[in-house]
Amino acid sequence: MNTTTQNHETHSCEHAHHAHHGHVHNISTDGDGRLKRAFKIGIWLNAGYVVLEALFGFMSDSMGLLSDAGHNLSDIFSLLVALVAFKVSKNKPTERFTYGFRRATVNASVVNAIILYVAVIFILVESVRKLFHPSDVEGDLVAWVAAAGVLINGITAWLFMKDSHGDLNVRGAFLHMAADALVSVGVVISGIVIMCTGWTLIDPIVGIVIALFIAYGSYGMLRESICLAFDGVPQGVDPIKVMSAISGIDGVVDVHHLHIWGISTTEVAMTVHVIVDDGASVDRVICDVRHLASGMGISHSTIEAETSENDCNSCSCG
Repeated sequence: MNTTTQNHETHSCEHAHHAHHGHVHNISTDGDGRLKRAFKIGIWLNAGYVVLEALFGFMSDSMGLLSDAGHNLSDIFSLLVALVAFKVSKNKPTERFTYGFRRATVNASVVNAIILYVAVIFILVESVRKLFHPSDVEGDLVAWVAAAGVLINGITAWLFMKDSHGDLNVRGAFLHMAADALVSVGVVISGIVIMCTGWTLIDPIVGIVIALFIAYGSYGMLRESICLAFDGVPQGVDPIKVMSAISGIDGVVDVHHLHIWGISTTEVAMTVHVIVDDGASVDRVICDVRHLASGMGISHSTIEAETSENDCNSCSCG
């Protein structure tokens, strides 16, 4: 059997060793420094805002500001989780962890999705409580502090916006910050309404509407995070299309044992067993399958290929 490997610069296939297995690793490091800075800036900005909210909350005896400060602590925690996962995922593979620690980003995305929904539940519970037990609210103070929150959370969300489409973990951080910016906008609006009309019920009503909006908008991230945690096929990769495309390669007789999963929130892996009609075309087929997989968003592929005469699929060799 022959082994083929891919040169990432020329995208050509080389022939070496004696096993029909192909491997490809496309690990992008672009934007690593930018993301680290984004996480650190976001953590420090939000830590400062929590201190500001807590300070004004104690000064004005506002439970609303104090509870929101507690909620914003969850944002700092989620950013820390994402940052730690991001750094850990860059560690090199070891004999024990042969894939490295890229899975940390998947675990972090699940944790952050759960934190986001815990925050939604917190906002709903607090808003419903205020709806049935309204309290006096200093509209001007609330509006000014919330305006600062719009600025800080908006800047932090902007830092993650560029990379939020390519990494589920970064998308989680972006959604956290964007959601909090939206909450702060709602608080500013309710504060202005309270100042002008004295209608304090606007505060919990806005809170409920925003919480439901966040829950709806974040469902996709929660579903995708759980899918990756259970080795599901990542969003954007269609296994039926992959199977069909491989079957259409010249010389391929049969395709089976196709498995596709996410190594991390940005890297997709695949293993597949293909049967070819001629032993002389095995290396070429492996190369074609590898290139096809790469073009369909699969960065790490392991291809086992053999002729129909040597097909072990139906025999008892396991």
